[in-house]
Amino acid sequence: MAPPEDGAVLEPTVSMQRSRWATRKLTVKSSGLKRLSLLGRKHNRNASGEKKRTSGGSESLRQPTGGQLDGPQSDANSVTSDDHGAAPRQVYFNIPLPDDLKDEEGHPKTFYPRNKIRTAKYTPLSFIPKNLWFQFHNVANIFFLFVVILVIFPIFGGVNPGLNAVPLIFIVTVTAIKDAIEDYRRTILDNELNNAPVHRLVGWDNVNVEDDNVSLWRRFKKANSRFFGAIWRSIQSLWKKKDKSATDGDSDRANPRASIETTSTPWESAVSPRSQRMSFVSAQEEIQMTPVPSPLPLQPNQMKLPSDAQRGGGHALSFEMNEATALQNLKGDLVNHEVPVTGKAKFHKDTWKSLVVGDFVRIYNDDELPADIIILATSDPDGSCYVETKNLDGETNLKVRSALRCGRSLKHARDCERAQFMIDSEPPQPNLYKYNGAIKWEQQVPWDPHGEPRNMSEPVTIDNMLLRGCNLRNTEWALGVVVFTGHDTKIMMNAGITPSKRARIARELNFNVICNFGILLVMCLIASIANGVAWGKTDASLYWFGYGSIGGTPGLTGFITFWAAVIVFQNLVPISLYISLEIVRTLQAYFIYSDIGMYYESIDAPCIPKSWNISDDVGQIEYIFSDKTGTLTQNVMEFKKATVNGQPYGEAFTEAQAGMNKRMGGAVAEQDTENIRAEIAAAKVKTLQGLRDLHDNPYLHDEDLTFVAPDFVEDLAGKHGAEQQRANEHFMLALALCHTVITEKQPGDPPKIIFKAQSPDEAALVSTARDMGFTVLGMSNDGINVNVMGQDRHYPVLNTIEFNSTRKRMSAIVRMPDGRIVLFCKGADSIIYSRLKRGEQPQLRKETAEHLEMFAVEGLRTLCIAERELTEEEYREWRKEHDLAATALENREEKLEEVADKIEQDLTLLGGTAIEDRLQDGVPDTIELLSDAGIKLWVLTGDKVETAINIGFSCNLLNNDMDLIRLQVVEDEGGVITEEEYLRLAEESLDQGLAKFNMTGSDEELKKARSDHEPPAATHGLVIDGFTLRWVLSEALKQKFLLLCKQCKAVLCCRVSPAQKAAVVTLVKNGLDVMTMSIGDGANDVAMIQEADVGVGIAGVEGRQAVMSSDYAIGQFRFLQRLVLVHGRWSYRRLAETISNFFYKNMIWTWAIFWFQAFCNFDISYIFEYTYILMFNLFFTSVPVILMGVLDQDVSDTVSLAVPQLYRCGIERLEWTQTKFWAYMVDGIYQSVVTFFIPFVFVTLTASAAGNGLDVAERLRLGCYIAHPAVLTINFYILINTYRWDWVFLLVIALSDVFIFFWTGVYTASTYAAGFYQAAPQIYQELTFWMCFIVTPTICLLPRIVIKCIQKQRFPYDVDIIREEVKLGRYSDKGPTDTTATAEGLEGSLSTASESSTKKGKHATYASVDEDRRPIYPPSVATHNTRNQNGSDGTDYTMHNRNSLEVQREDEGYRPRQSIDRTRPSFDRIRASMDRVRPSLEASNDFTSAARLSRIESTHSSHGTGNQRRFNLNTVRRRGMSAFSKKSVDQQ
Repeated sequence: MAPPEDGAVLEPTVSMQRSRWATRKLTVKSSGLKRLSLLGRKHNRNASGEKKRTSGGSESLRQPTGGQLDGPQSDANSVTSDDHGAAPRQVYFNIPLPDDLKDEEGHPKTFYPRNKIRTAKYTPLSFIPKNLWFQFHNVANIFFLFVVILVIFPIFGGVNPGLNAVPLIFIVTVTAIKDAIEDYRRTILDNELNNAPVHRLVGWDNVNVEDDNVSLWRRFKKANSRFFGAIWRSIQSLWKKKDKSATDGDSDRANPRASIETTSTPWESAVSPRSQRMSFVSAQEEIQMTPVPSPLPLQPNQMKLPSDAQRGGGHALSFEMNEATALQNLKGDLVNHEVPVTGKAKFHKDTWKSLVVGDFVRIYNDDELPADIIILATSDPDGSCYVETKNLDGETNLKVRSALRCGRSLKHARDCERAQFMIDSEPPQPNLYKYNGAIKWEQQVPWDPHGEPRNMSEPVTIDNMLLRGCNLRNTEWALGVVVFTGHDTKIMMNAGITPSKRARIARELNFNVICNFGILLVMCLIASIANGVAWGKTDASLYWFGYGSIGGTPGLTGFITFWAAVIVFQNLVPISLYISLEIVRTLQAYFIYSDIGMYYESIDAPCIPKSWNISDDVGQIEYIFSDKTGTLTQNVMEFKKATVNGQPYGEAFTEAQAGMNKRMGGAVAEQDTENIRAEIAAAKVKTLQGLRDLHDNPYLHDEDLTFVAPDFVEDLAGKHGAEQQRANEHFMLALALCHTVITEKQPGDPPKIIFKAQSPDEAALVSTARDMGFTVLGMSNDGINVNVMGQDRHYPVLNTIEFNSTRKRMSAIVRMPDGRIVLFCKGADSIIYSRLKRGEQPQLRKETAEHLEMFAVEGLRTLCIAERELTEEEYREWRKEHDLAATALENREEKLEEVADKIEQDLTLLGGTAIEDRLQDGVPDTIELLSDAGIKLWVLTGDKVETAINIGFSCNLLNNDMDLIRLQVVEDEGGVITEEEYLRLAEESLDQGLAKFNMTGSDEELKKARSDHEPPAATHGLVIDGFTLRWVLSEALKQKFLLLCKQCKAVLCCRVSPAQKAAVVTLVKNGLDVMTMSIGDGANDVAMIQEADVGVGIAGVEGRQAVMSSDYAIGQFRFLQRLVLVHGRWSYRRLAETISNFFYKNMIWTWAIFWFQAFCNFDISYIFEYTYILMFNLFFTSVPVILMGVLDQDVSDTVSLAVPQLYRCGIERLEWTQTKFWAYMVDGIYQSVVTFFIPFVFVTLTASAAGNGLDVAERLRLGCYIAHPAVLTINFYILINTYRWDWVFLLVIALSDVFIFFWTGVYTASTYAAGFYQAAPQIYQELTFWMCFIVTPTICLLPRIVIKCIQKQRFPYDVDIIREEVKLGRYSDKGPTDTTATAEGLEGSLSTASESSTKKGKHATYASVDEDRRPIYPPSVATHNTRNQNGSDGTDYTMHNRNSLEVQREDEGYRPRQSIDRTRPSFDRIRASMDRVRPSLEASNDFTSAARLSRIESTHSSHGTGNQRRFNLNTVRRRGMSAFSKKSVDQQ
C-alpha cells in the first residue's frame, strides 16, 4: 500500500477494503435528484445529483451544515413529495420537538400509523354490517328481501312470512359463515405477526409520538374481539381436547433460563412463555445485551490540527478549508458523551404491534424485521449485516446492508439513551429498492473542544435500511431505529387492500337476473291488468256471484294482484339457485383441496382454496402472469459447464435442450433422453473417481457435485499436458478468490462447507471450486483462506470491488504467494470482452465466444473470468485515487466507479462459466401444456434482462425460432432528457414493433383484438425492462403496447416494480376484457396477485406474504396444470350447465302456474298444493342439478391433461353465453306449455267423478297431474345434459322422481292436507294420470333429444370427438403419470440435467449423438493458433510461462501440447442440433452470441488506443443509447 503523502492523515485501515454500490438501477430524476434536495440544501444547488451512498470503505462520510439541528421547517419544503401525497417526516431522538411540530397543548402534530397490521377484511364488530353490505350488492338478494317484506302483508296472499324468509336467511347465513372462515384465517396470521416478539428500548422518552392513550372506541372494539374470540375458543374446545403434554411443555418453558445466550423466536408471541431469551438480571423478559466488547476510552483523534498561525485573519479561508477537510476525515459519533447515563433505559421484549416511529430496536440473528428500520450498528465491526428477502421477492440469497458510519459506536442501551440526532426522511413510498434520507447531529470536534459543536450529516439510502418482512442472517445482532410502521412500511404499501372478488359468471348473472325481472314484470302486469278488467266487467258471472274484489275497485284490485303475482311468480328469479351455487362452489373447493395430485409432500402442502367462490373463473383464464424467482425457478444455481483456455468442459442436459429435442424429435427425442441420462450418470461416476484419485478432498460430497466433466479432471491431473493443467488450476483458483461469500462449516464425518452469498451464482462458482479441490475455508480481516489440493494457503485480498447491476462485474485484487499483485475479474461476457487487452488472444477470444454462445443457447447463464497482473507502482497509484474517491463528499459513487473503471482494463481472458438456474420440477411441461391450452404466459420479474431471457429459454417459453423484440429506452442518469423525449423514444420502439405485424395500434385493431382469443404464432417474443415499461404504460402509448404484446407468443417484463406488475395485469385485464391469473411467491407479487381475477400463491419456503393475499395456495408451479386445466375447466363447465338447468326448471314450474291463471281470471290462485311449491326446489329437482355441478365430468382428469386444447372453450367463454341462456329459457317455456296443457286435456277427458266417487277435476288435483310429469321431465332433462352417468347420479335421479310419489302418498294420507286429503289414491288409480305421466315427458324431451343427436352426429364439439376417441380406447392406456409432470418422473428425466455424461475413448460412438448429425470436423478439437502473433509461442494462454507458487508443478520441461481431439457428447450434441439463432437474438444486447462479443471486443480497453478517444460510458448513456449497442460501438 502506498504511504500517505506529507500532511495527509489517514485512519488506520486493514489490508482488505471493500467498495460497494447499490445493487439496483436508479430511476430517472428520482433518487439522484431527491438526494440532492436532502443533502444539498446548504450547499451548491447546481451540483449534480448523487447516487446511492457507498456502504463500505474505511473513512466516514461527513457533511457540515450551516443550519440548526432542530430547524426542520425549511428542510421539509425542499423534499420532493411522492405521488401518494404523504409529507416528509422528521424523527427526533433525545432532542425536544421544535415548536412548529407541536400543537397548542404541546403534543406532536404528526400521527403515525400503528405497527399493528390487518389484512383481514372484517373485525368482529364490523363483520355483520360489512358482510351484509357486500352480500346485498347482489341484485337478486335485494329482490328476495323485497318479496319477504311483501309476504308479511296478508293482503298480497302470502301464506307464511317466516317460512318465506328461510331461504334468504339460509343463503345469507351460509355466505357469511364462508366469508367468516376465509377471513378468520387471515386474522390468525395477522395476530401471529402482530404478537411476534421484538426487543425495543424502554425507559426513555420517545418525543415523536404521544403515549398510546387507548380511546373508548378502541377499548370497545378490543372488548368485542376478546368476547367473540372467547366464544370461538369455547366452541373449539367442545370438539378439540387440548394436548396435555404440550401444556406441560409450555409450563416448563415458562421458567426463565439463566443464560446470556440469545435464541431467536421469530414466530412466537411475546406474550407466550415459550421464549428462551432470558438473563441473569430479570425474570420479567428484560434481557441483557449480547456480549460485545466494551467501548474503549476515547482516544485522541490522530489528526493534524490547524496551527495558531493558521487561525489568524490572513489565513481564515485556508483554515476553513482545512477544517472542512478535517471534518471529512473525522469519525462521526451520535453519542453525546456529556449526557449522564440514567440507567433506566433497557431493551425489553415486546410485541411487534407495540412499536412506534422513533423506537430503538435490537434484532437478533434469524429474527424477522418488524418494521422499516434504519441500521445504526451491527455486531460486525465494519457495520455490515446480511438479510434474506424471501418474504419480499422470493430470493433466498443474502443481501448486504450497512450501518450508518456515525452510529457504529452504539452498542448498548446506555449508548442509545445518550444518542442525540434527527432523521430527515422521505415520505412512505412503495419502491422496495429506493430510499432517501439524511441523519443530522451535532458533534464536538477534537481541535476545538470548548467551541460550538459542529452540525454534521450523513445520507441514508436503501442500503442502510432493513425492510419489514426480511430476516436477519449471519449477523449476531443489529441495532436500529424505526422510521416506518404498519401500513407505511414498504411491504404493506405493496400489499394493497384485500379485494372482494366475484366470479365472472356471477357478475354476468346479474344481467340475466335483470332480464328475468323484466319477464316477471310483464307477467305481473298481464295478471294485474287482466284481473282488474275481469272485476270491472258488469256482465260477467264474477260480478253477480263473486264476493267482491279484495281491493273494492277494479284498479286497486289490479294493483294488489300485481304484488300478489310477484310473490307467486318469484321463482322466475330463483333464490334456490344462489343457495345451490354456494353448495356447489363449497364442494368444488373441497375437492380441489382433496386432490392428491396437487399435494406437495415435502412441505405437507395441499392446494388450499382461500376464496371459494371463484373456482369457475379458473376455467376461463387466458393470461397468466408469473413471477420468476421462487415461482418458475428454485433460485438454486448449479454450475454446469465451463470453457478454459479454449477447451469446453461439462456434461449436462438442460431444460432448454429438452425443449429443442421435443421440437425436433418426438419419440426419437424420448429415446435420446434416456441415452443422455445414462451417459450423464456414468460420467458423474467417472468424474468423482477422477477427483478422488487426484486428491482426497474431505469437502467433496457426491450429491453436491454439479460440474460433471471427466475431461476437466483429466486435464487437471495433467494427462494432456502441463499447459492445460495450469490453465485449469488457475481458473479454479480465480473462482476461489474472486467472491464475497460467507462460509459455514457443518461438523460431521466427512465435514461439509456451505457457502452463503449475495448471489446464488457466486455460491455456485465457489462450490464448484470446492469440489475441484480449491476449497474456501473462510475469510479473515485481510484475506481468504483456501485449501488448494490439500494444502492450506492464505491469500491477502487488498481490495474487493463488488458487483452491482450497473457494473455487471466484480473484482478482487489479491497478493499471490510469490508477491505478485493480481486482479481477478468476473462478470457478464459483454463487459469482460469490452475490457480485454487489445491485440492479444484473438483465437482464444473467438473460441470462448463460440462456447459461451452454445452455453447460452442451452439456457445457461454465462460469465467470463479474466485477470490482470499489476505492478506495485500501478497498484499504489490506483489505491491513492481510490482512497480519495472513497472520502469524497459529492458524486462519491461516480468517482468510485470511475476509479474502478481505470483498474478493470487490459484484462487477460481465462475462460467462462455456464450456470443453470434450476427450474422447479415440471415447469417446462406445465408451460407447454398451458400454451397448448391457448393460455398466454407472461413473466413479470424484478431480475435483470439477461437472466430472464435465459430462464425463458430454459422453460421453453422462448426458443431460437423466435424473433426477439426488445423494447428499450435507455435511461439518462444525468437527468438531461425530458419526459417528452422518453415518450417519443418509446413510441418509436412501439411503432417499429407493430410494423412487423402491419399494425398501427388503432382503435379498430383493439376492437378486433378483444374478440380474438387465438394464441399468437410462436414467431415473436417481447422483452421490456422496467424503465421502458414506465413510459409505454402511459395513457398515450399503452394501447400500442398492449396490441404489440398480444401478437407475441412470450412477453418478459424485467426489472419491474410491484406496482408495475399490477399495472400490466390491469392493462391486459381491462384492455382485452380477458380473465387473468397471477402467480407468485413473494411480497413483491402481492399487488399483481390481488389485481388479477385469480391470484395464486406458492406456499413454499420462500415466504408467506403472497399466500396470505392469494385465492389459491399451491406448493409448486407444476400444480397449476391440474388446478387450471382439470379443476378450473370442470368447475366452469359445471357451473355454466348448473345455472342454465336451474333457470330452465324454474321456467317450467313458474309458467305452468301462469298458464293456469288464464282459466281463473288471473286471480293468482295456486295450481299446486303449497307443500309442492316448497318441495320443488328443496327435494324434487334441486339435488340432481347440484350433483351435476359437483360431480359431472365430460372427460377424466387424465384426458383433460392429455388434450389441453379442450380448455379453449373456457377462454372463448362458450359454456356460458347469452345464446345458451335464452335457448334454455325458450325450451323451458315450450315444455311448460306441454307440461300444463297435456295434463289439462287428460283431466278434462277424465270422468268428473272417479270410480270411488271422488272428484279429480279440481285445481289441486290438476296440479298433481301437472307436477308429477313436470318433475320427471326436469330430472330427465338434467340427466340428458349430464355427461357422466354413474350409479350415484342415477340413484339420485331415481330417488328424486320417486320422492314426489312418496310425499304425495304420505302427506295426503293425513288430515293436515285439508282439501288435498286422499289425493294420492284418487289420482294414482286413474289411467289418464299414467298416460299423462308417460306422454308429457316424451313430448317435452323429444325436441331436445333430436337436436342433441343431430348436433353430436353432424356438428360435434371438440369434447364429443374426444369422448368418442376415449370410448375407442385411444386414451385407455394413459395414466396420470403419462400426462402430468410428477416430481418422480422429472427427477428421472429433466432433473438429471444436474447430472453429467460419461466419456469414452477417442471417436467413441454415443447413442445420444446421432452419427448422421455429427459435425464433419473432429469434435471439440482444441483450437490453438499455431501461428506466432505478438511474440506468442503459438497459444493464446498467457499464464503458461509463469511458475506461480500456488500452482507450480514438477514438470518444468513440458512442451506445448497438440490439440486435444476427443469426443464430448454434450458439446457435440449441442453443436450438431443447435437451432439456428435468429438475427434478432444475435443482434440483441441481452443474448450471448459470438457475433455480439466480437462487436464489443476490447471497446473499453485503453491499451493500444494511441490517441483514440476513450470509451465514455456516461456519454453513451446521455445519448439515450445502450452502452454496448452496435450503434454506440461504431461511433467510437
